[in-house]
Amino acid sequence: MLKENELKELRVSAAETRMNILKMIHEAKSGHPGGSLSGADILNVLYKKCLNIPSKWDKSPDFESRDRFILSKGHAAPLLYSVLAQQGFFPEEELLTLRKFGSRLQGHPSKIFDIPGIETSTGSLGQGISIACGVALGLKLDKNPASVVVYTGDGELQEGSCWEAFMLAAHKKLDNLIVIIDRNKLQIDGYTEDVMSLDNLYDKLKSFNWDVIQINGHDYNQIYDSFMKAKKCTQPCAIIANTIKGKGVSFMENQAGWHGKAPNDDELGKALKELKEGI
Repeated sequence: MLKENELKELRVSAAETRMNILKMIHEAKSGHPGGSLSGADILNVLYKKCLNIPSKWDKSPDFESRDRFILSKGHAAPLLYSVLAQQGFFPEEELLTLRKFGSRLQGHPSKIFDIPGIETSTGSLGQGISIACGVALGLKLDKNPASVVVYTGDGELQEGSCWEAFMLAAHKKLDNLIVIIDRNKLQIDGYTEDVMSLDNLYDKLKSFNWDVIQINGHDYNQIYDSFMKAKKCTQPCAIIANTIKGKGVSFMENQAGWHGKAPNDDELGKALKELKEGI
């Protein structure tokens, strides 16, 4: 359970993350606000309270024992970039170079740009969990105590490769693997349940021999407690985080149209005002 001062800190930092996301996408005139906003609470808790990651990407003595975070839904790169900058991995001023020619911060995370905190290139949906299985297995072979944490979208789970990875993780008993599912029930084409139903997702994952935890993905205590519990699981663990796409901005919430659209000047002003007033 988090203390009241910690909860306040997280509310402020998550609001700042959301404002950064909108400013970045507005400046770039393209990007994915909906699914980035829905994960701001989750990633702030992970990076501030849960993950064993250096405050900056330095080669400290315990560097190899760091937890590995993989953003499988790579189009939510503005979310990860914002959190990494807030944590001091690179200057926050760089955020406004999102998607610009010559910038390290492209529309999907890429290792070729040597961005501090980016473990692997992602963007082609359905690959992150498979990559994580390989990393988790390698860590086990090296007797490395680090965990591998994957952040994936629910629409992404319509890819068959995800379920092959779920099978492999259970077969290899990868208890160092945690998959967090952003269950906002929307994707670019509309409701996930209309495009290709995932329900009952909890039972599906249990049948694949995973431990499964369901939470409110905007409740800081539930996010924190579920991660601490997942770290103690004796088999791979999935956290189904029920979220709201576009969380924090009233006219973006639960609107599939904001999956991949940049706000104009007026929309940005309204959104930033709402977020500031909500802290």
